[in-house]
Amino acid sequence: MSARGIGWTLHGDGKNVRPGGFVAPEERLTWPRTIGIGAQHVVAMFGATFLVPLITGFPPSTTLLFSGIGTILFLVITAGRVPSYLGSSFAFIAPIAAAQSQHGAPGALGGIIMAGAALALIGGIVHSAGTRWIQAAMPPIVTGAIVALIGLNLAPTAKAGFEQAPLTALVTVVSILLVTVLFKGILGRLSILVGVLTGYAVAMVRGEVDFAAIGSAAWFGLPDFAAPEFHLSVVGLFIPVVLVLVAENIGHMKSVAAMTDRDLDPYTGRALMADGLATMIAGSGGGSGTTTYAENIGVMAASRVYSTAAYWVAGIVAILLSLLPKFGALIATVPAGVLGGAGVVLYGMIGILGVRIWVQNRVDFSNPINLSTAGVALVVGIADFTWTIGDLTFAGIALGTASALIIFHGMTAIARARGSEHVPGPEELESSDHGARPSKLG
Repeated sequence: MSARGIGWTLHGDGKNVRPGGFVAPEERLTWPRTIGIGAQHVVAMFGATFLVPLITGFPPSTTLLFSGIGTILFLVITAGRVPSYLGSSFAFIAPIAAAQSQHGAPGALGGIIMAGAALALIGGIVHSAGTRWIQAAMPPIVTGAIVALIGLNLAPTAKAGFEQAPLTALVTVVSILLVTVLFKGILGRLSILVGVLTGYAVAMVRGEVDFAAIGSAAWFGLPDFAAPEFHLSVVGLFIPVVLVLVAENIGHMKSVAAMTDRDLDPYTGRALMADGLATMIAGSGGGSGTTTYAENIGVMAASRVYSTAAYWVAGIVAILLSLLPKFGALIATVPAGVLGGAGVVLYGMIGILGVRIWVQNRVDFSNPINLSTAGVALVVGIADFTWTIGDLTFAGIALGTASALIIFHGMTAIARARGSEHVPGPEELESSDHGARPSKLG
């Protein structure tokens, strides 16, 4: 494969996956089959990628455009070694909403760019120094607490949308839950998308959908762009997102490495830098911040096709769809009740994903350090504590994240000095399963 990640060898006869094997990142099937798999990746990322701009009020087509561009950029920077799709990150929803209340959409875009720059910088450090320092700074107890409080901090937002159309929202929630358990394979993994479509159908019957914007939209054209503004006061809102994206990207990299039997550690720094740059580009034009997608990792696991050629197809298809304004206008008609119902499930899932990190890594909650770290951080994040210093405002997610880091490392240092409590050492953190399975913040 070339340094730019294009130029694949044909897997077997190009028509079938060899028994017991898989299509490697540097391989591909025939182009018609590759295009079909790429389109499947678009479907897999579709529901989650569009929900973020719909919830935050960003133009859906703009987010889709930068999602496709970001995916292609990711493939180029990682030299085609890491099959991944960059879609909208749910971790950005809360800070975007908070930043918009202070400085409008331009201020939120500025925060997205700053978060992307920080992620790219961390990626550069990881590329040079490796990931062990991240594992030491953010052990599973801290990472799990941050992920959990980001999801649970959004609970009031889900409630507000739910109350605008309770019946429609309830149908959306029930549909998502039923599809999850009734169907296997790709359809089961698309439960959010199917649930939103079902809720949308109910909303149409109840007269809650306004189609006026679709008729006035053009068939072809560029999406709406917006310029960012930079305000120091939003920095505290977006710092926690960076920490989550780091953990999420590393987790996804480990998952793909395990499934493809490849050592992807040398490309972890590149992946972080690519996601950071993609997020900066998105924020520069009015799109949502990006992250690697667990939904697409699920598609690869089901199909056993890990070819990066399919992701080039997915990125190109996403860009082409973004150039259809009528399509974007249709997506924008999804009513608040549907979004509220989807939010109940999604935000709850994000919160529990934090708990899953604790379970997978066997976090010992009989240790008062772990108990205090998680307990205080969750209360601060869920209650949305706020601290204002001059022009700087730190809300629940930022304060909860800071609480988790300060409490864990502060209590650990004191306990080690006093010998009063067992704390995990560097060897235990290194051998931990931290981040080895994909989360679904995307």
